[in-house]
Amino acid sequence: MGFSNKAHFHNRELSWLEFNQRVLDQAIDESNPLLERLKFLCIVSSNLDEFFEVRVAGLKQQKQTHLFSTGPDGMTATQSLCAISKRVRRLVDDQYRCWREQLRPQLEAQRIRFHTYPSVPAEELDHFAEYFQKSIYPVLTPLAIDPSHPFPQLLNKSLNVIVELEGEGLETDIAVVQVPRILPRVVPFSKSVDGDDYVFLGHIIQHHVSALFHGVKVKSAHIFRVTRNSNLYVDEEEAQNLLHAIEAELRKVNRGAAVRIEVEKDCPPNVVDRLLEIFSLEEEDIFRIDGPLNFVRLMPLALQIDRPDLRYKRFSPNTVVSLDTERDIFFHIRKGDILVHHPYDNFQTVVDFLAQAAEDPHVLAIKQTLYRTSSDSPLVQALIEAARNGKQVTVVIELKARFDEAANIKWARMMREAGVDVVYGVAGLKTHAKAMLIVRSEGDGIRRYAHLGTGNYHPSTAKIYTDLGLFTCREELTSELAETFNCITGISKFPQMKELMVAPYDLAPSFIKLIDQEAENARAGRPSGIYAKVNSLVEESVIEALYRASAAGVPIRLLVRGMCAVKVGIPGVSDNIEVRSLVGRFLEHSRIFRFENGGEPKIYLGSADWMPRNLFRRVEIVFPIVSPGMKDHVEEILAWFWRDNVKAKVMLPDGTYVPRISSEPRFDAQQEFVEDAQRRRRRKQEAAAAEKNL
Repeated sequence: MGFSNKAHFHNRELSWLEFNQRVLDQAIDESNPLLERLKFLCIVSSNLDEFFEVRVAGLKQQKQTHLFSTGPDGMTATQSLCAISKRVRRLVDDQYRCWREQLRPQLEAQRIRFHTYPSVPAEELDHFAEYFQKSIYPVLTPLAIDPSHPFPQLLNKSLNVIVELEGEGLETDIAVVQVPRILPRVVPFSKSVDGDDYVFLGHIIQHHVSALFHGVKVKSAHIFRVTRNSNLYVDEEEAQNLLHAIEAELRKVNRGAAVRIEVEKDCPPNVVDRLLEIFSLEEEDIFRIDGPLNFVRLMPLALQIDRPDLRYKRFSPNTVVSLDTERDIFFHIRKGDILVHHPYDNFQTVVDFLAQAAEDPHVLAIKQTLYRTSSDSPLVQALIEAARNGKQVTVVIELKARFDEAANIKWARMMREAGVDVVYGVAGLKTHAKAMLIVRSEGDGIRRYAHLGTGNYHPSTAKIYTDLGLFTCREELTSELAETFNCITGISKFPQMKELMVAPYDLAPSFIKLIDQEAENARAGRPSGIYAKVNSLVEESVIEALYRASAAGVPIRLLVRGMCAVKVGIPGVSDNIEVRSLVGRFLEHSRIFRFENGGEPKIYLGSADWMPRNLFRRVEIVFPIVSPGMKDHVEEILAWFWRDNVKAKVMLPDGTYVPRISSEPRFDAQQEFVEDAQRRRRRKQEAAAAEKNL
């Protein structure tokens, strides 16, 4: 039986849009705290921006170059763009309806008000007129559009005002005013005695824009926003210095080809036509918006407003490894492998691991991968300190981490100046693996300690992304990790490994072998089963293997946060596959793979999704969990996810998702993890207090 039928696969872009719908559902869900719902609304816009900058831009390039290749679903670029346009418009309509009919009125009921300029009270109009003159006007530049003034290269995702002009002797009837990025997009009232009142910066400029055009009548002024192609084009074979090549590309990205224009709903057709002509776009690329053009700019406000009653209740994460003056983290790792589950377990343990290594006189060398990290990363500071302390420090930093390129260039320069050996990985591959290796001299010789994870070394996102991490000093694993680092930084051929599965070398075939083994076990009457938790699942060869396993009778559970090209419910193909998605307070980011293996389950964690880029175009590490107690812990984590009947949604055969209906008591997995962490934290505090009183 063949499983390569295009009818067996969902379109990846449409599947991604269904994921963003699930994010929007969290903004619509009135059981969530109000300011958290506003954050979800902002995330929808941020996600859509990246979707257009990368995915839609790529499809447009395919269409323009007449590439007629199709994906597993059989759709061409032209067909995909047509389907995307319809689905995105429905999503955007739902998003702005949520704003107009739910969030904005409910925020007003909580005395958080967003005013259009006509609704600004008279006593504030003078304040905003003065604010415009003193703080906005000096940084504005009107740009005429005529033969001697070509249309300006407006920056990607920039907010602008297009102005219609009329008067005698004009060479042009149109001009553009760019809204400065340096100014806050939302401006507070001068006096708010009963809550928080705001006006959008664009509306202030729109109202006062005539001050920029002396002796000319402003016929109309309309806000618009342009989204551009943000793909980087770096030929590593040609680039003698990858760092400088990427810097040069970053300067071009903000001026890539336009792929989308957002305009206010009341923007007249003749102005819209001018914009489409200027940007060489078609009618399908214009989005008429009934509300604020860029919700992303509301995110800082959603985070800063001092209303804890409108947010999720804060919690203190559990500290898995409690350090004292006599016992360092290496002592605890030697006692046995340690598993941490962020954000429920404190990410500080990872920071402490590296910080202690940087200071420990017995540590000889440190090797680490860095894909993304925070702007004030304590991990980078520890690596620099380790180099200054004379340790051999090697960091594999990924310069091509999308939208973090500039930050990573800065870190690379800082570390190189401090004496860190900075390498950029394997040519043609992104290094996405999450790994740290510490080489330490101990009484009985050299011992290696490792941290391997599913998430980035990023203390900030570790508070809002769910990830798993393993600390170990097992020689079988750490020796293979050392070999992996040698392959990344040197020119070694990849060796055969028993513990680690590493992309692009053996990860895809290893996964397919594990899946096919489950099918063989099912046919032989042995216990079988697959449970995979990933962010995305679109790789054709993996999906075909899952279909083979399902047809053989293997029960398959797939917890896929985002894109999923698997189609459920196909007779004889995917009858035994169930797909669920969980979108909640935290971004589900951990990748977990469980294979029943005839009753002796194999469990793996790693950095890789089941996507072509992860399996074939990146360096990824997937590692086993072997400690019985730790395997039980991961089994419990997986079981709790599958029990969720609050945030979990179930995929239907058409690729849409519906809430999971269950007769069981309400079970919110993420909230249960929070409460479990609190219980474990209290027990430790009580035990420590009892020991102190002895």
